[in-house]
Amino acid sequence: MDSAPASDDVYLRPSVQTAVKLLIVGHFAVGKTTFVGTLSEIRPLCTEEVMTEAGALVDDLAGMRDKTTTTVALDFGRLTLNDRLVLYLFGTPGQQRFTRLWQDMTQGALGALVLADSRRLSQSFEVMGVLEEHGLPYAVALNQFHDAPAYELDEVREALDLLPETPLVRCDARDRVSATRALIRLVEYLLTLPHSRLRSSGGTPIGHREHA
Repeated sequence: MDSAPASDDVYLRPSVQTAVKLLIVGHFAVGKTTFVGTLSEIRPLCTEEVMTEAGALVDDLAGMRDKTTTTVALDFGRLTLNDRLVLYLFGTPGQQRFTRLWQDMTQGALGALVLADSRRLSQSFEVMGVLEEHGLPYAVALNQFHDAPAYELDEVREALDLLPETPLVRCDARDRVSATRALIRLVEYLLTLPHSRLRSSGGTPIGHREHA
């Protein structure tokens, strides 16, 4: 995994004016922990535990023979876009039994990036449904797995029944450049929405990234 190096600058810069909370969501084993770890400029907080036999009885491990750990609370990382804007990334557990936990995490969030797997697209509907129920705007990133079907994005958009304005991109959660592009696409989308708090950060941040 091409992870972001932990920064020695643990504390925020004095110039930061806006801190934005974003959720990284998706179904079980779609790559949320990897995504947060790849992008975080500080050592990410991860709450992964080894999966037990009891967990294997309720979690669908089909096609994921190498999956040995799972997030039991949240993943947390930080990404500074410019001198005035910082993003806090909250990765959520994907199993259905944790839905109540990440429903609570939507409080104060500006938007969400939904990671999807083309082998299990139908499992994304519940995730997107919770976001829509809470009125949280989102973009979708199709995470790339070596054995996943290579559908065209238009086919994926139709299968997920996405609105025309909902961003849909391909992403490799292990690759920092690819993950950054997916997150930037979400930020660009949020900037187009009325009353976006990102507008108060001093203008469009995309051209002023310092941690790409």
